[in-house]
Amino acid sequence: MVLYDKDIREPLFDFLEETYGKIRIIEEKQTGSARADVVMITPEVLYGIEIKSDADTYTRLDKQVENYNSYYDRNIIVVGSSHAHHVKEHVPDWWGIITVEVNDAGEADFYVVRNPEDNPKVKDERKITILWRPELNHLLEKNNLPKYKEKSKLFVQEKLLEKVSGEILWPQAYEELFERDYTTISEKINEYRAEKGQKPRRKKRRKYKK
Repeated sequence: MVLYDKDIREPLFDFLEETYGKIRIIEEKQTGSARADVVMITPEVLYGIEIKSDADTYTRLDKQVENYNSYYDRNIIVVGSSHAHHVKEHVPDWWGIITVEVNDAGEADFYVVRNPEDNPKVKDERKITILWRPELNHLLEKNNLPKYKEKSKLFVQEKLLEKVSGEILWPQAYEELFERDYTTISEKINEYRAEKGQKPRRKKRRKYKK
């Protein structure tokens, strides 16, 4: 039986919660010039997770791996059984590997082939871009830094990285991602843009290819 992406996601999220405990899942996150199928937040680690179902190919994986490596503390690839024998050839040694196949009950069954290790290529200046401006503002407040209202988002990102140690900053940042409320964040961003005399941000529709 061929497993498609839609067959894998929900069972995968249940498996990840059972495996890692407290997590927050964000799907389809733009990651540089690619996108992450899944971003998994834990209190101490930010994971990027790429899904390659039996219906997918490795055509774009090299570029995807390059982007994942810049943004996430650890990375995992989840593959259908048709990819299980060759997936190690397509991802770095520090990437985790999870295979998925259909069990006798007709359900997705996951097996950890290799646990993810710390990503030696992650770049803090890329990782912090995952946070939205209101979340960055909250981190400034938590660390008793100026509000920098007239400064750019990039300036604030750089200032946080300069002034706050990673041991303090990243657990705080991941807590912000845990608390992210998609029903109110656009309103908060537009309020901030209005204060600066900018137009409200409009949600863009994007089409992606595997």
